Amino acid sequence: MDREEKWGVYLLAALLLSLASATAASDPGRRRSVIEVEGEPSSVVWVVQLSDLHFSIFHPERARDFKRYVPAALAMINPCLVLITGDLTDGKSKDLLTMKQEESEWIEYQNVIEDVVERSGLNEKIFYDVRGNHDSFGVPEVGGAYDFYQKYGINAGLRREGNVHSITLQNSGWKHLFVGFDSTMEIGLRGPTNLFGHPTDRLLADIDMELSQWDDDITNSAVTKIAFGHFPLSFSALTDTGRSLKDVFLNHSLSAYLCGHLHTRFGKNLKRHHQSGHHFLSSGTYYQFNIHQGTLDNVNSEKCSNESKSTNEFWEWEMGDWRKSRAMRIVAIDSGHVSYVDVDFRLGSKDTIILPTFPVDSRFMQRISSSHDYICQTKRTLSYATVRALVFSRTEIVTVLAKVYDTRSGSLSLVLDSTMRKLEGNGTRGDMYTVPWNWRAFADPSPDRYWLQIEALDIYGKSSYSQLMPFSINGLNKKVSWKWKEFFVMGCQWASIYHPVLWSVLSLLFSLLLIPQVFLACSKKYYTYKYLSPGFSGRSLRGCLTRACWVLIELPKMTLIWSGILLYVLYLLLFPWFFGYVFTESHSMAYMTYRGWAVPQLNNSSGLPYIGVPDVMVVVLPHLCFVVLPTILVIAAMAAEKTAYRTHYLSLSGKKEDDLYKESKKHMRHASFCSGCWMRKLLLLVCLVILWKHWKHCRALVKAYDMNPFLHSPLYCFTIPVLLIYAIYRTSSRWNL
Repeated sequence: MDREEKWGVYLLAALLLSLASATAASDPGRRRSVIEVEGEPSSVVWVVQLSDLHFSIFHPERARDFKRYVPAALAMINPCLVLITGDLTDGKSKDLLTMKQEESEWIEYQNVIEDVVERSGLNEKIFYDVRGNHDSFGVPEVGGAYDFYQKYGINAGLRREGNVHSITLQNSGWKHLFVGFDSTMEIGLRGPTNLFGHPTDRLLADIDMELSQWDDDITNSAVTKIAFGHFPLSFSALTDTGRSLKDVFLNHSLSAYLCGHLHTRFGKNLKRHHQSGHHFLSSGTYYQFNIHQGTLDNVNSEKCSNESKSTNEFWEWEMGDWRKSRAMRIVAIDSGHVSYVDVDFRLGSKDTIILPTFPVDSRFMQRISSSHDYICQTKRTLSYATVRALVFSRTEIVTVLAKVYDTRSGSLSLVLDSTMRKLEGNGTRGDMYTVPWNWRAFADPSPDRYWLQIEALDIYGKSSYSQLMPFSINGLNKKVSWKWKEFFVMGCQWASIYHPVLWSVLSLLFSLLLIPQVFLACSKKYYTYKYLSPGFSGRSLRGCLTRACWVLIELPKMTLIWSGILLYVLYLLLFPWFFGYVFTESHSMAYMTYRGWAVPQLNNSSGLPYIGVPDVMVVVLPHLCFVVLPTILVIAAMAAEKTAYRTHYLSLSGKKEDDLYKESKKHMRHASFCSGCWMRKLLLLVCLVILWKHWKHCRALVKAYDMNPFLHSPLYCFTIPVLLIYAIYRTSSRWNL
């Protein structure tokens, strides 16, 4: 064999080896696991979700409480899976302004989880964790030196590779598929511009593959699908091709998507129902006003045929956080019915936890399929025959009661009070209590007429109660409304909103600056205080508009200040805002614009790519809306106040404008103080508020990205203060005279 043939053989062998390695790395079998769930109750499985632990070297109580409460709770609950959905560590400095990885926090996380696994008595293989945005602060590359998740995380310790993992729980002819995924930035920036999930087309393809793994199962087993990750869909960006996680989830009609990220400080109703179909404006592209999307089409017997096309849907449930709320969620699947209960450890450990599994809460049941099951009498209605509840307790339970209340009279009237029986069986995984009932008697067109509560009495005479909840045998949803903060974080699709809002604000800024200048240039003799003053009388709409026009027209008369503001807005549009360090440790700086961060390490033939979009909106929009826009308005108001005072003083003195400078300066200053003093003070107070807000923004950015404001962000940090101070000086009493 000559040299050329040998080189050909070597090249072919290397190619085959690389192909085999790539195939092995992308093999779905390596990220899939199937668990046979044995023991009673055979019709139900349950899992535990924890999220947003935020273990921090500055807040050791978070890890301490986790070790104190969680092991005993898990031992009592005995879940099939334990899902930890992101923000495992905090990654923040003591003042909360510097955000990057701290290895000691990850070591603590690893030690705490090992302790929890050991003390709970659970198999470590049922624990799964995914990254949150805090876990990727300042991580330049996956698997790099500062990717501590790959070193100390649960999945890394169990050698689970890839960003997507699926677990199938099988029992009694049911399959319960759980698919977890990591959608954090591939290149993790420091905060605050690391806030969104960034799924890729490859990630969506992998999720789609995992969710469809049982679609062609020859056993025809019923499959319940649940996904879990860190970011709510309102804080998940679109892929390069414009696809979203919602598209994949709707295609598979998930029962629920379990997530974290938002914490309970925004509210307790951080839940959202999604369904297929397009509705004007509120289709989910930009916003969704209510928890339930769109309107529900009536289900009738004509839609019960197998050929009828069903409307896909799924629930999105954000669970809260361990960080401050000390929250844990138990999710149960009973014959395809999904329910959950949230446990709060802020007041201490729990001796008894009750989770009703059927009937389910009408506020958070499947909106379409539940109604379809009732009307079409599908196979799932066979499970309607009993009221069922899981009871987890450290002490022996002697009595469990199911109580149903009727609210038709306007108050709670007890209509069912039955003793429940515990299911017995070998290898019992948990205590399931059931009681037969005439479920058809509770069918009602109102989704909240009947309410259910389970009471458990232990051997010591202590009673525990489940949360009183409405239910609807008909499959009708009780409407739940968001509070404004809940709508703000769950109802708005921020990734889609960013650019429309950005360009709307920029258009407003340029309009406020340029349109008055055009009016002033074209109609200089008419748009003056003296000409417009008759329109000031009264409080009519015309009077208000006249005042606003006059105020805005006075700004271009201060040519130097007006030019400075216009140039600053153009600078924000065309040039870098500031430079800073975006990784945990880096010797090269990146710069930020409204389009994102330009990182030199990512340079390619097409130029510097921008990353961190729409995450930069947390810097861009507050600066434009709460600093630049108020600055324009307050400077225009000060200019108008100056003109109004001058005209007013001239009218009182009866002098021409040139004669003003012949008067005593002391007398004029006294008049300036007495006339319109309250308005001047109010405008100065507004200036102080703007300066304070801007100083807070600049201080946060200086700390976050280790930058020197004089070297790395002089125009961004100092232009606004200079313009405001100069405007105050120009409109002071000496210039009014």
